[in-house]
Amino acid sequence: MKIYSIYDKEFNDYGCVLKEDFSKLLAVLSKKECPENATVYVPSDKELEEAEVCKKLQLEVFGGLSIQVGYCNGKNDMLNCLEYHKNSEVNVCESDTILLLGKLQDVKEGKYDTALVKAFLIPAGCGVELYATTLHYAPCKTDGLFKVAVVLPKGTNYERPQGATSQLLWASNKWLIAHKDSAEAKDGAFIGLVGDNIRVE
Repeated sequence: MKIYSIYDKEFNDYGCVLKEDFSKLLAVLSKKECPENATVYVPSDKELEEAEVCKKLQLEVFGGLSIQVGYCNGKNDMLNCLEYHKNSEVNVCESDTILLLGKLQDVKEGKYDTALVKAFLIPAGCGVELYATTLHYAPCKTDGLFKVAVVLPKGTNYERPQGATSQLLWASNKWLIAHKDSAEAKDGAFIGLVGDNIRVE
């Protein structure tokens, strides 16, 4: 599939490029665990949250809401699922990283055609804001491992709220649509991705 740059106009529908200096945040991120044949996600990491740039993100991206700063590290080259939140998400990448993105507006009755997915390359050291209407999931990197800092409102991606009726609500503030071939589908996630389970070559 074609891989766009976050500096291409096509990215404007999904998010925007942030201009902050992320060097100190990435220095902390570089020391975090990174499995060689899997992906690990930690919603909140105190060391990352102490980075000065996070205070600016809290004010300018999240409007002063309490935030959590965690990480998604490891190796992945598959789509598997798409998720969304009811707010923006910030991703800051230590190395060149590919995100597979879609639009919430294209989800119809919980179904989404994976042929609509677009791939975007985030250069090393860059951060992006993904809008609330942007479908996304684990980063991809085919020539090595990735390390991505993930900034979200505090409490996101934890235990599913009791009493929730939406089949898509997989965790707190996390709506998830799975491909039938994914591990998440086998664990009971809602199967709604129609088409190929995209692999980034």
